[in-house]
Amino acid sequence: MIDSGATSYFIHPLLVKTYQLPTYLHPTPKKLHIIDGQEIDSGQITHFTCFKCTIGNHTKELECHTSNIGNHQLVLGMSWLKKHNPQISWEKHTLVFNLVYCSNNCLSIPAVLELKAVEEIPIPYQEFSKVFSEEELSKLPPHRPYDIAIELLPDAKPQHGPIYSLGPREDAKLKETIEKQLKAGLIRPSKSPMALPILFVKKKNRKLHMCVDYQCLNSMTKKNVYPLPLPQNLIEKLQGAKIFSKFDLKAGYNLVQIKEGDEWKTAFKTKYGLFEYLVMPFGLTNALAAFQDMMNEIFRDLLDVYVIIYLDNILVFSLNKKDHRVHVQEVLKRLQDNNLFCNIEKCHFHVKKIDYLGFIILEFGIEVDQSKVTDAMNWSVPKNVKNIQEFLGFVNFYRQFIPNFGNMAQPLYNLLKKDSLWKWEQMEQQSFTSLKKCLTSAPLLLQPDTTKQFYVECDASDYATGAILSQCNLEGKLAPVAYLSKSLSPAKKNYDIFDKELLAVIRAFKEWRHLLEGLELPVQVLTDHKNLEYFSTPGAQNKKADILSQGYDLVPLEGGVENQVLLKPELFISSITPDQEINDLIGKAIYKDNHLKEILHKLQNKEKVMDWELKEGLLWYQGKIFVPKDNTIRNLIAESRHNALAAGHPGQARTLELVSRNYYWPSMKKFINSYPTNQVPVGLSKPLQIPEQPWEDIAYDMIMVHFIPTQSTASAIDIANLFVTYVWKLHGLPRSTILDRGPTFNAKFICHLYKRLDIKPTYSTAYHPQTDGQTEQIQQEAEIFICMFGNHQQSDWVSLLPLAKFALNNLKQSSTGKSPFQICYGLNPWFSVGQKSDESVPNADKHAEFLEKGYDEVKAALSLLQERMKYFYDQRHKEEEEIQVGDKFHSDPHGQDPPQPAPIVTEEGEEEYEVEKILDSKWKGCRKARKLWYLVKWKGYDKGSNSWEPVDNVANAKEAKEEFHKEYPDAVGA
Repeated sequence: MIDSGATSYFIHPLLVKTYQLPTYLHPTPKKLHIIDGQEIDSGQITHFTCFKCTIGNHTKELECHTSNIGNHQLVLGMSWLKKHNPQISWEKHTLVFNLVYCSNNCLSIPAVLELKAVEEIPIPYQEFSKVFSEEELSKLPPHRPYDIAIELLPDAKPQHGPIYSLGPREDAKLKETIEKQLKAGLIRPSKSPMALPILFVKKKNRKLHMCVDYQCLNSMTKKNVYPLPLPQNLIEKLQGAKIFSKFDLKAGYNLVQIKEGDEWKTAFKTKYGLFEYLVMPFGLTNALAAFQDMMNEIFRDLLDVYVIIYLDNILVFSLNKKDHRVHVQEVLKRLQDNNLFCNIEKCHFHVKKIDYLGFIILEFGIEVDQSKVTDAMNWSVPKNVKNIQEFLGFVNFYRQFIPNFGNMAQPLYNLLKKDSLWKWEQMEQQSFTSLKKCLTSAPLLLQPDTTKQFYVECDASDYATGAILSQCNLEGKLAPVAYLSKSLSPAKKNYDIFDKELLAVIRAFKEWRHLLEGLELPVQVLTDHKNLEYFSTPGAQNKKADILSQGYDLVPLEGGVENQVLLKPELFISSITPDQEINDLIGKAIYKDNHLKEILHKLQNKEKVMDWELKEGLLWYQGKIFVPKDNTIRNLIAESRHNALAAGHPGQARTLELVSRNYYWPSMKKFINSYPTNQVPVGLSKPLQIPEQPWEDIAYDMIMVHFIPTQSTASAIDIANLFVTYVWKLHGLPRSTILDRGPTFNAKFICHLYKRLDIKPTYSTAYHPQTDGQTEQIQQEAEIFICMFGNHQQSDWVSLLPLAKFALNNLKQSSTGKSPFQICYGLNPWFSVGQKSDESVPNADKHAEFLEKGYDEVKAALSLLQERMKYFYDQRHKEEEEIQVGDKFHSDPHGQDPPQPAPIVTEEGEEEYEVEKILDSKWKGCRKARKLWYLVKWKGYDKGSNSWEPVDNVANAKEAKEEFHKEYPDAVGA
């Protein structure tokens, strides 16, 4: 704004923040007074900024004070007017720079600039003056194939409503509108049996606008479901465009006639009589669909080529000026031929930046319209649910600019839930404020370019999933194309964190499928979990990978992108540097460390230094290789012990123990703790008695673990045979065992066998396996690991179990302070990965590659296992709530089940029960673990003994199952 009443230059802080202009502190704060002499509400001016201001061909560097100047972004005051002294024509709305100073310093030639929108048709388009003619606009449009028809439902009957009372201003506006529209031929007197009331609405400029209340007519009209285009999809078509022109149709609805014979249906009553429309009025249910249909038909061959249209808003875009002139001429010609007219005051020709559908369109991307940002900042605090709905509707339109929108808006959405009590507290206020703040700092979003590679970054929380679609900008850095954030439903909030991560990926690919499908370059997906790569590959065991397997390649981003990714790149499995290469680097680096010069000098001169040795080109301290102060080498060592083939992705303490076996440097523990690992916290349960020797007591205290492949249907005899085959031959008989109370371990065969072998079985408390504190954690780890591992390799998991066994047995356990290998054998095995030999032995290389590939799965499964154990631990180890007398509580039904029926048949040592009837069926579990269960009525017992049983337990009850499915053919399992 040019303001002769302002003394200097002023710029709004929001504009400074949006364009990231540098700011400088004033030596002394300045006071700013408004016209009445009072100091401005925003207080003293403390900062200023410098930038180049370009107005057409006129460019000059300005030094502006930063201050909240209301709805204006930039104010040029008297100091600017005196310096440049432009000639302003208030009649022609032009501004001319012809001062000698401007010619020498700001302009090459005098320039005439438009102050706002054009009010004269540019010379190349003078032949289309009819399109902008007020006289032509006032005429009744001709009947065309695009006339809007009003088809009533078969049982519809004409209705008439009351006349609403009007105030003096409304009376005057009504009379003016009726006379004007009668004169223009837009309405005519009517004798229709339909008579609907009129009302007035206020526009933004406070002017009144007459509308007809067509609710009754709309309810009895057949709906036209012709679609309106999605604004975001339209804007995506502008990729690469450098020049724009925009045309706004004036009184667009009045450019379409009512189909002949349907005029009576639009009749409205007033104090001045009954009238009906000849043109399409505002408020008809099918008006938008009919208008969009007409515009699409007229410009069909130009759509998405160099024209996009949303109702009465036409945008022409081109790659260069030469083509743009031809494109604009073709658009104006079609408007003129079809008697469609534009409002010259809202049209723009040949601009590089344009506002369209609430967005600012530029050559390199889109941004939020600053006028909308001002609206957001001035939005008052909501007082009721309706206010919340209005605000969320506004910000939801710009959610693609707001990272983490779902999480941020969740407190406000909670207020919209049914039966939710109204409350406005700190959490709701913070959500409201944060959303407004995000709009003020919304980034520039790139236009998607399908010839470049896309990056999809995904993450999930307890309440929402989020994703960023990115591409590289001109500087080669990742920049956002769009943000996506969706809240989780109550059911999805119960998902494991790993399933939430997968859901985030699926939602991202569903949202951006139209951009990602069929690309030549692979899509790179950045996510927390290596294991999720499995879900991108459809197969016999993974039939739900459709959305992730339609031509996309999921490739881990090598090395990560510094300061540009949402997620933890350390979780991606990387290549491991062999120890020999690390030792070679150490041998060179010790001579660059100034702290070691004196020690090296003495050792090279054959002098003895306590605890130090120099051998094999390496410096040794207390029998371990000393690592000089070189973070690159130290990171390689930590990586080799954390991510190595046989390391198993351990936590901080275990990684430290593995490193300290061979290496030493000062503050090693601090360094390792800062290295990215996923450490599972140790439980707080009380341990059992410590065994006196290995395998004296079989329990899951990680003395050693054996993974033995078997089936869930294994009987007691099968378990005994597995024990002899895999355990007894290596460790002999135990003195005691610790078991759960499962039927297999309580079978008579096992009990009798233990008695004959003099083995004492110990059982955990019913429904409380945590009472076996020594075994509970590793039991969960083993079960979760096998479950995740099995889900990852469906076909050859048995052959890969030895790798998993080695990884777990090589880790130091918190309960013993040593690894299982060290306890049983007195030493730790060597597990460093060697380099590939130059000699080609195909079978050996193939086997090594098989182990490498399999261990990738082991490492990923261990990483997920540690995260999942930490998640469960955090959920269960919370501060106890104080319980008061009279508080209500939920009772756990475990241990209170009615007595089960006694066995009636005994076969091969297994107890069986007789099924009387199948009552119901359901699926239980998910993915591979999904299983069919039946609700069983046991013969000879009442309904209190009914129980859900897996399908394997009722395999012999064929008649009962057939009768159930015959009676209920739609039940699951049929």
